Amino acid sequence: MSGAMDFDTLRQEMADNHEQPEGPARNARAEQLLVEAEKLNIPLAVVEALGHQLKVYNYSSEKDKMFVPFARLLRMWDEHPEDFDEYEIHSLHWVFKWMSAGMLDQPHIPLASIEKWLGEMEHRYRLAGHSERAVRGAEFSVAAHLGDLERADRAYAAWLAADRDSMADCHACELHSQGWWRAERDADAEALDLWAPVLEGAYTCAHEPHTVLASSLLPLLRLGRLEEARAHHLRGFRLVRAMESMRGAYADHVEFCALSGNEARALELLAERPAYFTDSGDPRSKLDFMAVVALLMDRLTSLGLGGQTVPGPAGRAWTAAELAVHARGETLALAARFDSRNGTSYVSERARARMDRAPLVDRLPLGVRSARPAPAGRAEPAPEHRPQAAGAVAAPDLPALLAEARRLSGRRSPDVVEAWAAVSRAAEGHELTARDRAEIADHEAMGRGPEGAGLFRRAAELYAEAGDPGEALAARARAAYVHALSAGTEEALAETAELYAEVLALHARGGTGVPQTASVLIGRARAWMHRVDELESAGEAAGPDAAAATRTAGAAARELLALVGPHVGEDVALASRAAEARAMLGELAARADDAEAAVEHLSAAVDGFVSAGLPWFAVEYDSRLAGIAMQLGDAAAAERAARAALEHSGAYLEPIGHAQLHLQLAEILGAGGQLGPAAEQALEAAHWADEAGEAGTLGAWARHQLGGLLVRQGRWAEAAEVLESALPDLTAEMHGDGAIVQTRWWLGDCLTELGEHREAAGHWLRAADIARHWPEQHDHAMLAHLAAEALGHAGLADRAEQAYARAGDLWRALGNVHGLVRSLRARAWTATRTEAGLDSARELMETAVRACESALRAESASASGSASGAPEDEDARERLVAELGHTYRQFGDLVARSVSGDEEEASAGAALEEALAHVTRAIAVFTSLGDDGVGARTGAELAAGWLEADLGRPSAAAARARAVLSACAGLDGETAGARRTEAERMLGLVEGLPGD
Repeated sequence: MSGAMDFDTLRQEMADNHEQPEGPARNARAEQLLVEAEKLNIPLAVVEALGHQLKVYNYSSEKDKMFVPFARLLRMWDEHPEDFDEYEIHSLHWVFKWMSAGMLDQPHIPLASIEKWLGEMEHRYRLAGHSERAVRGAEFSVAAHLGDLERADRAYAAWLAADRDSMADCHACELHSQGWWRAERDADAEALDLWAPVLEGAYTCAHEPHTVLASSLLPLLRLGRLEEARAHHLRGFRLVRAMESMRGAYADHVEFCALSGNEARALELLAERPAYFTDSGDPRSKLDFMAVVALLMDRLTSLGLGGQTVPGPAGRAWTAAELAVHARGETLALAARFDSRNGTSYVSERARARMDRAPLVDRLPLGVRSARPAPAGRAEPAPEHRPQAAGAVAAPDLPALLAEARRLSGRRSPDVVEAWAAVSRAAEGHELTARDRAEIADHEAMGRGPEGAGLFRRAAELYAEAGDPGEALAARARAAYVHALSAGTEEALAETAELYAEVLALHARGGTGVPQTASVLIGRARAWMHRVDELESAGEAAGPDAAAATRTAGAAARELLALVGPHVGEDVALASRAAEARAMLGELAARADDAEAAVEHLSAAVDGFVSAGLPWFAVEYDSRLAGIAMQLGDAAAAERAARAALEHSGAYLEPIGHAQLHLQLAEILGAGGQLGPAAEQALEAAHWADEAGEAGTLGAWARHQLGGLLVRQGRWAEAAEVLESALPDLTAEMHGDGAIVQTRWWLGDCLTELGEHREAAGHWLRAADIARHWPEQHDHAMLAHLAAEALGHAGLADRAEQAYARAGDLWRALGNVHGLVRSLRARAWTATRTEAGLDSARELMETAVRACESALRAESASASGSASGAPEDEDARERLVAELGHTYRQFGDLVARSVSGDEEEASAGAALEEALAHVTRAIAVFTSLGDDGVGARTGAELAAGWLEADLGRPSAAAARARAVLSACAGLDGETAGARRTEAERMLGLVEGLPGD
């Protein structure tokens, strides 16, 4: 710096520095400002600069530096107390508490020194007349750190019993400490009760509810309150993420992830804060952090991921196993330093217990994207459904395996393919019958899907060799159908027609049974259903070929139903064929928009599968019923069907299927306004999509939906975390640009509520850039307007003015007078904060007035030319009248607020007269609205009254106050009550004053 700054400039520089992010840069600037203060030769300037330096050190990773400026401040106080003003005296005594905690955090400071300092604090507080509450709180901290539980309990009781005064920590911080102690004493529910006022926002401060949210995570997990734990993590991590000084709270969030099956997210958190591995200014928080790192790395190693590369201290690459050893060593070394200082083993014992904690939840879905590091597959079936072949058998018994596989085949179990695979493995080196080999090939083909046609044909040959011509025809029908899935239906339809004729003839002469015949008929019906799908995909759903295919498919399904209907009670497979035939008829009815028939057939299909003990086959049709019910507007039926789909899916549904079902139910519940349950289902959908490896596709869509549901509940921080997690995966190609715009729109809403206005504006502007290409421009205009508001709140007036101008042009082009007028008014207010100034603001307000008046003239002309006199026309006119009134009112407020305290009396008077004229016009406009305008009119009347008072006309002001009291007499409601209160206050202030 070239020259010394003055005291006022120094103070402003310190205030500006205080607003900067925590960290070494802010600390370095504080050090520079102390140098500048020393140049001024003003003792108070040095006192304030030392206090500023001490504050930024305390809220950083360099806490060990704060003892030097405090020692200097204390010496200055002892030598020249007159150099301190009232605020600095209070601050000096306040930071005594920081010194006590700070000494505890530094193991090189002897325990005797800490105890001596505690006595010094008590002495100085007594001399200053302060309560002992803060002293006993500091003593409690010392005792709790040492593990002296009896002393801690005594100090805790004395702390709470002492009077609160100006030295007591804020309510939020005190409640955090009290709840922490209850949790430490295994009283989790009591801790959460103590924390409730902080969590609910009744008490807050610069670092609360940040630490309470972090401290509450494990108690909530231990109590099984998982939804709250998830919410506290998403909300709390957002608060501590950017705060360098909160390494301990950050560690709590990493620990929560490690103990709730979210190891991958825990790694992401470590990667965000590489300096936390090495920052040494606060050894106590480093100990906490490294203990949690050791916990996480041991967890990964136990999952078989010890060789995975993980974030760690800079300078080398780390595997989980390597970092586990390093972190445990660092933790125990730090703990040993504290124990050596304290003369106990308490810190080491607690560190070991923390590193060795077992997971509290196998997997708690968080809603944010984070793939599980351990491989995840399909959920295991219940033991009674698991084939014997899947067990650990030293020497498989082939006859037993064959018997089990055939039993499962008879039950149509989802495990049947694996059961026959076990037979195949066990059969190596054994002679099998043609029938055995046929069934092995048949079921292997089933496991291959569209690639199984060749094996089905091989099975057919073997069935024929075994003397079962009906089963051979059925296998050929299966081959034809799967061939159709990959190569089109033309050949398949021809082949199934031949097989159909053959099997009917064979059945007629007693050469095969109903099950084999039904297998051929179901293959034929499936092929025709696929033909219907094929034509629809080709855009030919309305053509004659599609109509013919639909008729044939329906006839095939009905013929199958007629065949098996009399036998459904005899055989599970036949019951399944009947249910599938009904499902086909339901699907065809749905495509023909015959909802009633579709519901009838699909419901029968579901009942058939469930009655046969095959609920997993009903899932697809439950889901279809849910969709039809939503189309019919029957939300209750849709919810029942969607829940039935989840119930029937059991253990056999693949993760992607679970994701789809949960997402469907989320959409149904959300449409019905059941936002909490809908969010739970969307959360499950995101979890299962991640498990399925579809985090970037279906998972992103589920997170998009979840974020929107959280927004609708006002859960802004949680929603922001989820939406930010979804955004990188959303693409126009996969999800549509509408989803991207909506996600950014919601994010803007969230960030605005969280006070992050600049970031909100960024999302709205990026969304507007996408929407500008849409044919309908309302969203583009709205987003530009929202961005302008956010830029204004962020203090970026010039950019806000540009965005308002953009929005105004769009509103004008859309013919939206209300949007145009509001953008003009906002631009006018913004202009007062830029170089454009009051003259530009007046011009913009006048333009807004003209726009309202022009629209009213057009509305009147339109109404006079129409004989209908529709109520909506009158509503539109009244809305325009109200907009004009609000414009005049804001015009007056804007001019009045432009008057500064040092303005010349004549100039100020002229501005106030101008403001009064605009507000008076507003009163007249609102009066024309009758009873509907009472609230706005009385508000404007009071504004006019205050202006009259400022102009030295108390009688006129009193008259306006009485007019408001008269207008509000007998009216109920909050607005009327507030108006009466303000009018009475005005009367009390102006009556009897000279003037007029």
